[in-house]
Amino acid sequence: MKIIKRLKEEIEFIKNNDPAARNSVEILLLYPGFHAILLHRISHFLWSKNFKFLARFISYLTRIFTGIEIHPGAKIGRKVFIDHGSGVVIGETSEIGDEVIIYHGVTLGAIKPCKGDRHPKIGNRVIIGAGAKIIGPVKIGDGSKISSGAIVIKNVPENSVVLSAPGRIITARERELYPFSLTYEDLLNINKKIEELENKIDKILKKMEVKDEV
Repeated sequence: MKIIKRLKEEIEFIKNNDPAARNSVEILLLYPGFHAILLHRISHFLWSKNFKFLARFISYLTRIFTGIEIHPGAKIGRKVFIDHGSGVVIGETSEIGDEVIIYHGVTLGAIKPCKGDRHPKIGNRVIIGAGAKIIGPVKIGDGSKISSGAIVIKNVPENSVVLSAPGRIITARERELYPFSLTYEDLLNINKKIEELENKIDKILKKMEVKDEV
């Protein structure tokens, strides 16, 4: 019963965070991210019981069938959704909290090939955008958002937004100007502000030209 409850939790979390998810059966049968997490839980259990080869074999098969590579040693919390999933790589000493969303092309990797703690620690309720690279034993605070394509090599405080490559933590003012998810209306507003600024600059330049002529 506990396993069924956990499965329902995972499926419900996906439904709540993916507008394309139409029903539970579709998620259960057709979502590679869901399959990868499910198989990882099995491989991680085997890894913890010292069945290393079998755990790695399941991880290898998971990569072949889903395009998602999760080392069996990685620790993953509850309600983790890997959306699309293709190209996701999660290293051995990675730790992922609860209610985390990971998009395709994400890497939780190491800076150099050494033993010991070398992979990221992701907090709860974190969103990691497509193609983001989080490298080394850095900590991503609860509620943070890592934008698509960001490269993160330093710790990120709670409830932060990280943009660009290499990634940097943006200020509250910048967050207002550049929200994590821009809508079409946001883009129109940005273009409108740019046009207004250009018009102001043109007026200033014309005034300067008049003064020079005088």
